[in-house]
Amino acid sequence: MLEKEMIMYCIIAVLLLILIIIGIMILIKLRKPKRKLIKGAEKNTVSEDVEKQYLKTILLHMTDGIIAFNMEGRIILVNPAATRQLRILPEDENFEKIFKKYDVDINMEKQIYLENWTSSEKRINVGDNYLKLLFASFKDEKDRPAGIMVLIQDITEHVRLDNMRKEFVADVSHELKTPITSIMGYADTLAEGEYDKETQTNFLNVISTEARRMAKLVTDLLTLSKFDNNEIKEEKSEFDLGNLVKECQKKLQLEIDKKNLQTECFVTANVPLVYANKDGIERVVLNILTNSIKYTPENGKIKIYVGFVYNDAYIKIIDTGLGIPEEDLSRIFERFYRVDKARTRELGGTGLGLSIAKEILDKNNGSIDIKSVVGEGTEVVIRIPTKE
Repeated sequence: MLEKEMIMYCIIAVLLLILIIIGIMILIKLRKPKRKLIKGAEKNTVSEDVEKQYLKTILLHMTDGIIAFNMEGRIILVNPAATRQLRILPEDENFEKIFKKYDVDINMEKQIYLENWTSSEKRINVGDNYLKLLFASFKDEKDRPAGIMVLIQDITEHVRLDNMRKEFVADVSHELKTPITSIMGYADTLAEGEYDKETQTNFLNVISTEARRMAKLVTDLLTLSKFDNNEIKEEKSEFDLGNLVKECQKKLQLEIDKKNLQTECFVTANVPLVYANKDGIERVVLNILTNSIKYTPENGKIKIYVGFVYNDAYIKIIDTGLGIPEEDLSRIFERFYRVDKARTRELGGTGLGLSIAKEILDKNNGSIDIKSVVGEGTEVVIRIPTKE
């Protein structure tokens, strides 16, 4: 009997032990998900912090401005770009104060509640800058209106380029219209009546001159177009810059003699060979010399120097011409820009010569600088690299 009881107690003890072990295993399994949840929550917290820092960095370094307003019109978020672009002051704490000073015709409530029926884009001027404002409402997690977001883009460069394009088209149209009108006028006059030989020759000379002017204009425009589209392949080589300048002077000697100009060319010793496109540099030198000849009065002086400084050879051309006003110096390399339009057209210029010269020098890693005083003359310095 005692043995049976002992066996029964042993069986019960083993069963209890098994139950305890199973219980412990269940507890362990139940606790594991909790630990995972805790770890997951920690990871989510870390992820949220990283995300916030990431967004903060983006807003800080964005070139476009961003401002967010709540339903009361108060600023709840603004980045440095927006503060700078709209010149926001500490007292500009709400929607109305910021945009009222720029006369922006927009109603915040209408933009939020009638978004589909109102314009969400505006353009304003802030000083010399042009800004585009994009207004968009945003909602909270319950899909209720929560405020309005404004994106500010600086479009100053786009506006400037668009104005240049319009001006360029207008200039081309005008430059082509003038010689065409002249050619048509003289041609119609010749066709309508009989004129003596001398008159006919004079008319034909005018037609020929205007036709050449048109051809030169078209050629210059094509050249600039090729530069813009990188279609010109610069075949560079080493050559003697002093010899090139002297050759250019000889080509223009007839024009120099017509105005009885005193022209001298000085080439310093030991000027290294330059490495550039020879034809392009020749065109630049001829253009600058031609301008000096055109705008220097009779019996004036033109001095040409060729030398070497550091790794660059230079050409310095100094004349006693009419000079260029200081306010025009910053624009003389613009296409079709002329200091004196009437005089330039009279002398056969297209207003593209200096633009082409600068393009050529840029392609050859060179540079051009111009200094001038009205009534005293002009100094042009061209630099060209001597090393490949």
